[in-house]
Amino acid sequence: MDPRVTEHPPPPPRRRLNLAWIGILPFAAFVALFLIAPTMKIVIGAFQRADGSFTLENIFGLFTPTILSSYWVSIKISLASSALGSLIGFLMAAAMVLGGLPRFIRSPLLTFSGVASNFAGVPLAFAFLATLGPLGLVTMWLRTEFGINLRAMGFNILSFWGLTITYIFFQIPLMILIITPALDGLKREWREAAQSLGASATQYWTQVALPILAPNILGTFALLFANAFGAVATAIALTGSSLNIVPIMLFAQIRGDVLGNPHLGYAMAFGMILVTALANVLYIVLRMRSERWLK
Repeated sequence: MDPRVTEHPPPPPRRRLNLAWIGILPFAAFVALFLIAPTMKIVIGAFQRADGSFTLENIFGLFTPTILSSYWVSIKISLASSALGSLIGFLMAAAMVLGGLPRFIRSPLLTFSGVASNFAGVPLAFAFLATLGPLGLVTMWLRTEFGINLRAMGFNILSFWGLTITYIFFQIPLMILIITPALDGLKREWREAAQSLGASATQYWTQVALPILAPNILGTFALLFANAFGAVATAIALTGSSLNIVPIMLFAQIRGDVLGNPHLGYAMAFGMILVTALANVLYIVLRMRSERWLK
């Protein structure tokens, strides 16, 4: 080889634009326009006056008795619907996965759960008014056939328990969808090992299965709490102004009448974002903890 000939390193490969990224542009635009931008407007508006100047008055306004009471009622409704939804959903999922039910039940139940967990807003409110309202189908049937007057017994669909029962409709399916993979992750060897050591079915569940599932159950409970706490359309469509909860108070502030304070409404929405974000972070942390056992 001639030493006078200088070898040049090969040129670096040219980077090509990965056209696959173009496929997520519509989703990214949707998230930016309908999630990030409104959230930023709420956060910024919570710290502004009507003229755009900075203030903490809106944040301090959250600590008035009326708004604190609305937050407390919303938290109680979310806790009640999450607890009942978690319990009923867990029992249904356990019966489906571990209870020996026919296999053909699983697919329709999971399909229905996927649909029902997203069934909310005005259609859900109308469905429950038509079923359990003052002139609802079940209400009139119980009164005419059995002489049971739900109104006389104190039940009102526009009350605390009425809204809680309505929320349970989408809480149970969501619990089923999330807890079913965790139940599938319980290894048969764990039950067999417990039985070989003389453990009963109750001991297996209390000392083996439930401790393993506990992070997943608690995390799903936190997710259900956030799901109920952030449900705005269903509460407004069902109860109107008859129940003092955060979505109703927020709507009263931002609907545009002369008595409303939109920036106080932004502060209330900001408070809801903080509560739901905390619940979602708790869900993620507990879910990661449970996945270590269920892989």
